Formats: sequence, C-alpha cells, structure tokens
Amino acid sequence: MSIFSKFFGNEEKPQPEAQNTKVQTNTAFHSLPPCSSEQELIERYGAIALEKQDNLGEVIGDNNWNADIPKGVISFGDNLEFPIQILGTFSHSSQTWLWAWANTQSGLPPKLIEQALALKEYGEKNNIDLLTVSQFEADNNDLHLIGAVASGMFDASAYYIADYGQGAMVVTIKSDLVDKQKQEISHLRIPTIFSQLITQHEVNHHNAFRCYLLAKGYTLDEQGSSKITGTKDGLTISAGFDELGRLVKIEA
Repeated sequence: MSIFSKFFGNEEKPQPEAQNTKVQTNTAFHSLPPCSSEQELIERYGAIALEKQDNLGEVIGDNNWNADIPKGVISFGDNLEFPIQILGTFSHSSQTWLWAWANTQSGLPPKLIEQALALKEYGEKNNIDLLTVSQFEADNNDLHLIGAVASGMFDASAYYIADYGQGAMVVTIKSDLVDKQKQEISHLRIPTIFSQLITQHEVNHHNAFRCYLLAKGYTLDEQGSSKITGTKDGLTISAGFDELGRLVKIEA
C-alpha cells in the first residue's frame, strides 16, 4: 500500500459532473478529481486553509512556539501542545525550500514525514513539480501554499510556519481545540474567508467556492456555472458568477 493510499484508500475514477448536480459532505470533497497544477491546488484548498489558520490564531494568540521533534509535538506557551507532521524547511540565507523527505541529514523520525511523502507521491502521479522537486528556490507564498495544501488534503487542523532564525519549518497541526474554534459562526464566516482568498490569490472564483463548500460538508445545488447554492444544518449560502467564473454576489 502506498503512503497516499494510507490516507485515502484506493482512488476511484471521478464521475462526470451533470449540468445541475447535488453532492454532499466531505466524501464528495475527497472524491474530486486529482489536481494537476499549483493553481488547482490553491483553488481546492485555499479557502478552507485560511479558515483553519484563523482558528489557529484564536487558540495560540501571541505565544512563542517550541518544538520537540523526538516527541513529535509543537507547543505554544505552557499549556498548548499539539502533534505535528513536518513538511519541510526553508533557508533564509539561500532562499530555498527543502522537503522533509529529502532532508536525510536531520534524521527526522519516519512517522513525522508521512504527509510530506504522501504529497510527493501525489505530485508524482499528477505531474506537480512543487511537490516532487526535493529542493528549489522559494518565497513566503510557497510556504503558505504547501502548508495550505497539506492541511486541506489531510484534514489537519491548521499549518504553522515555525521560524527559528536561520530558517523556518512548516508543519501541520492536529487539535480538537483548534477544530472547534468559532463553530457557532462557521456559516457566517464563509463570505469573509472567501473574500480573503480571492483578494490574495488569482483563482477561478467558481471552482474555489465550490471546493470551499464541499470541504465544509455542504450539499450543493449547482445551476451550471452561474450559481452555486450550499445547504448544511438548515442554513443556506449562495453565490453567483459571471461567464468567466468571477464572483458577482454572495449571500449567507
């Protein structure tokens, strides 16, 4: 069994979408066809990642971080400790990213780089250089993209960029405490979070919004490419798009 199959099981062939379709829950999200580019990755995982980062910020506040690699945890202050997966490191001096699976000199525990290896396998299957090239020139946007993809793909609670002076380590975090943040206003946050995404990134708004709602477990009613309506727990949100897939209006 491959590393990727360990997380998701056997992949199924995607079914063609109908002109008007209804799909439901995170099962539909994880059944989407594989991404084949960085653009598709940010459209699929960008919005839900932003929401998770907002949740993480509420929990950790301004506390400094400390990592215990042998133990496989990261802590913030005296009372917050979370298990982690290590994705890789960024060097400030050379401005390069090094994937955790390629960092053989550090002797990282195999159990802490499982997600990094799964991303490598995903990239090999779908020809995405970002996920397969062991070391490359990078910037801060690349670190956030890698963290966002991992947190979305593996249902992590969030990602964190742990700066240690000479460089930074990107990890994913799993925590029920983070997951439960702002749940009472989860529905009403969607327009704000999605507006942040399309302000910060060049994405197809229609595709990104669809993926965001699926990631949150909404049932979708789609009217071609012009409108998406999502329902969950008796609440409804809808968005309209122009012929280029750009957001025209959103109502929750």
